Amino acid sequence: MKKNNRIPEKVSTISALHASLGIKGPKHPLISIINLEEIVTDSPTVEESLSFSYNFYIIGLKKNYEAKVRYGQNYYDFDAGVLSCIGPGQIISVDNSAPQKLEGYLLVVHSDFFAQYPLAKRIKEYGFFSYATNEALHMSDAEELTIISMLKNMQNESSTPIDHFTQDLLVSNLELLLNYCNRFYNRQFITRKHVTTDIISSFETLLNSYVDNGESILNGLPTVHYFAEQLNTTPNYLSDLLRASTGRSASHHIQDKAIEKAKELLGSTELTVAEIAYQLGFEFPQSLNKLFKKKTSITPLDYRQSLN
Repeated sequence: MKKNNRIPEKVSTISALHASLGIKGPKHPLISIINLEEIVTDSPTVEESLSFSYNFYIIGLKKNYEAKVRYGQNYYDFDAGVLSCIGPGQIISVDNSAPQKLEGYLLVVHSDFFAQYPLAKRIKEYGFFSYATNEALHMSDAEELTIISMLKNMQNESSTPIDHFTQDLLVSNLELLLNYCNRFYNRQFITRKHVTTDIISSFETLLNSYVDNGESILNGLPTVHYFAEQLNTTPNYLSDLLRASTGRSASHHIQDKAIEKAKELLGSTELTVAEIAYQLGFEFPQSLNKLFKKKTSITPLDYRQSLN
């Protein structure tokens, strides 16, 4: 495969997406449910990977899709029954080196479609829209049927003549679909225990090493983004996985480790609170004081005095 140095192609409208896929235009300019079997794939082989950036939300249920998809530097081979969710502006690269027979569905929706609904604010809470491709949802047969049923229902609704109820019904169905995705992802964090356990164990090892070995002094308090990069995950996926498995997000784990180390230094050294704050990577001593009191209900000095 040739090295791809092309600038990602921006696809701004759903109509443009339809045109690029070689299918007839959408019945609604802001939402469409595409049957992947309708896409023409008998074009000549493309030797270089193609990169795209979309201006809308995409939920894709792909079956028997043999092409490789890259997110960042990593390739991922899709299995049957895999759901991926893509937010606006993300760059997706596809190695389309051989024609494929596609199966599944593609739900594409522009944020303007639900701009006047509460979903406009709530959609930001669905972290899976910023997961990497290799963090896609692997569904059971029953879960796959549930998703397909909802997608078909939305397809039928969007294909009927538009009336005063059309948008309300489609937005309601979209919210229901997103809630099921949330449920299935949380199930996956539990059932794919070997993957979850490995990530949690590696995260805890990295966190302990970072704080205990003094890296905070040089680089500041560690961030969720830092650990996500080390673990080859996205920040949202790491936080959601930890929250589902431990009840606490990645940022809470980092804060708890900082407080644990602060307690250790308060009890075993004569360092001032300011010196401890800087050693742990806090930019200002007040930040440690505020976090310490939030976590323990007392100040660092009060904690030190309680040890005497």
